[in-house]
Amino acid sequence: MRFTGQYYRSLISAAHHCFFPLTHISNFSKPLLLVPFSPGLTARFLHRQQTQSFSMASDNLAALSADDEQYGFRRPEMYQSNLAGTVDPYDRHVFLRYKSPESWASRVEASDSDPLPKLLASALKARKNDTTVKTKLTVCEGSDETDGDVLIFPEMIKCRGLKDSDVDGFVEDVLVNGKPWTSGVQEVLSGSYIFVCAHGSRDRRCGVCGPVLIEKLNEEIGFRGLNDQIFVSACSHVGGHKYAGNLIIFSPRPDGSITGHWYGYVTPEDVPELLDQHIGKGEIIERLWRGQLGKSSEESDKANDQKLPNGEEIKSKENHKDGGIQNNKENFAGCCQGANGFTCCRDGSSEESSKSEEKKLKDNVEASGKEGPLCKLSAWVGTWEQTDVLAAAAVVGAVATVAVAYSYYRRSG
Repeated sequence: MRFTGQYYRSLISAAHHCFFPLTHISNFSKPLLLVPFSPGLTARFLHRQQTQSFSMASDNLAALSADDEQYGFRRPEMYQSNLAGTVDPYDRHVFLRYKSPESWASRVEASDSDPLPKLLASALKARKNDTTVKTKLTVCEGSDETDGDVLIFPEMIKCRGLKDSDVDGFVEDVLVNGKPWTSGVQEVLSGSYIFVCAHGSRDRRCGVCGPVLIEKLNEEIGFRGLNDQIFVSACSHVGGHKYAGNLIIFSPRPDGSITGHWYGYVTPEDVPELLDQHIGKGEIIERLWRGQLGKSSEESDKANDQKLPNGEEIKSKENHKDGGIQNNKENFAGCCQGANGFTCCRDGSSEESSKSEEKKLKDNVEASGKEGPLCKLSAWVGTWEQTDVLAAAAVVGAVATVAVAYSYYRRSG
């Protein structure tokens, strides 16, 4: 059987497709040297290329593993700090869409090569004393179409296309005086927004963890069909590199108000829980929770002083005042209820009430200094249950009725 040149070309091309990146195929500028077909030569050739490919893949995996152990989700510092209370108090968060994380300088808000973030940060700082709402500025990922857009939380406002020349007027109108932006287009935002710190030029840990979390978030959001309701974006430094992965979630409550919650030590395995529990049900993931917009560090500490480092809960020795009231209401409401509001079963709270009433009655008797017949009767009745008193009253009433009837009978005889 004779093999044509086309056969050899197909064979070598197939080998390259299997074991070389496609970009390397175009590097062959010279015609391929065709040699007589030899099964042994071909096998050795393919084995050598396969070995080289596996070696390259192994080197890449080793590099990724080293990055993960030093900067990623397996680094030794993970879960070593108490997260609650690690957010400085503030009341409003402004995000400026501007370029991509790869192009951000280490201090993007102070970089001369990035005029818009620098101008906005400077204007906010200059008007700090005039701004009644404590405001935080962060840069988030943009594009040619969205660079200059400003997102404001919790107001849920987007101002489109901020330019260098507009910065002072924008800060004056919108952020200082709380007025609509008359010089540009202003829109109302809807849905939930997740900002993930991926500022690799500022800290390697955020640069390693952030992109992985963003990819996982988008994957899970797409799987749930929520691409038009939950929006994910990379953002610049938010504070606390050692807590990477760091992210902030702005989402509406049932009453329509917006909350902004910070999470740290987030891994890809935590993403489904954040979507389903925090955004879906409004439940805070306490073991990852750092704090929230509108709460001071002291308030966060007080709210979480019953939690161990990394948010693990411990049993409280006494209930919170409000929580105790709510629990009593729930215990009462949970009991079976008869007609006219009377209960047909007993619970712990009713027994405690009975004991309390008995103690009060006993104290009153002792305070009177004497025990007359009425006091003795009251003390005796107080020790009975309500049903026993009613039964006794019924018996007494029946005896009295019989006595009266018998008296009439004797007189009539």
